This record gives sequence, structure tokens and C-alpha cells, in this order.
Amino acid sequence: MKIDELNWKILKCLQNNARMSNAEIGRQVGITSPAVSERIKKMEDAEIIQGYTTFISPFEVGYQLKALITLRAFMGMLKPFLEKVKTYDEVVNCYRITGNENIVMEVVLKNQKHLESFIDQLISFGETKTQIVLSHVVKHSEIKALE
Repeated sequence: MKIDELNWKILKCLQNNARMSNAEIGRQVGITSPAVSERIKKMEDAEIIQGYTTFISPFEVGYQLKALITLRAFMGMLKPFLEKVKTYDEVVNCYRITGNENIVMEVVLKNQKHLESFIDQLISFGETKTQIVLSHVVKHSEIKALE
């Protein structure tokens, strides 16, 4: 599917506020609400728009730590880990990456004891490295049109 300039304007609106009404988007981009709805539906069908979500502050709901944990899987342990990681409640994002490590995870944890126990679960799969997140500098930055 071709993403024209109008579709990029719609995507910009939705990335800034996924709850924006089609009527408001239409006013901002200069087309009718039904036309906005039709374009959004086509982008959803083409999987350009892959869903809508609510971002929750882990700190406001009781988590004290956010961390990035990399895993360098032991020989033969990557595939089992790729299945197991889907079951961990602590993991909010997990990426398979290139380089010395195989995996990077973003995790939320109740406290240091919880971190220790979580790492204890991971070490059977490989070597881990942990970085504690101090602050969020860029948050859900908008994806822009290619030039």
C-alpha cells in the first residue's frame, strides 16, 4: 500500500493521540470524517497501523525499577529462551539483536530483590548484563515519512 502525504498526516495525528476522533483528524488534514475512517481502515488492513494501546507508568502503579537486560544465550538455549520469555510478566519489550548479546529486554520490577530473583531465572539460559533505567529521554517518538 502506498502511503501518500495525506495518510502520513493521519498517521501523525494518531501517533500524537490515538483517541483523536475521525472528525478532528479530518479537520486537521482537510478531509471528511468518513474519508479519514476509510483511510485508517485501509492502513489497518495493510498492517501499517498495527493496533492502539494505552501506556501505563510503571512507577505510578507501584514498580520501583525499570531495567534493560541483555542476554547472551548459551549454545542451544536461544530457542527455549524465545519461548520462555513470552511468559515473564516482568518483560514489557524484548528484542532479538545482533552483536555479542542475542536478546535485549525492557523489564519492570518491584524492587532490587525482585530484580535478583528475575536474573536468577535468566541465568540458566545464558549470561546477563543489567542496566537500570534512570529516566526516559525520548518516549514513543513519532515515525516519520521516508524522504
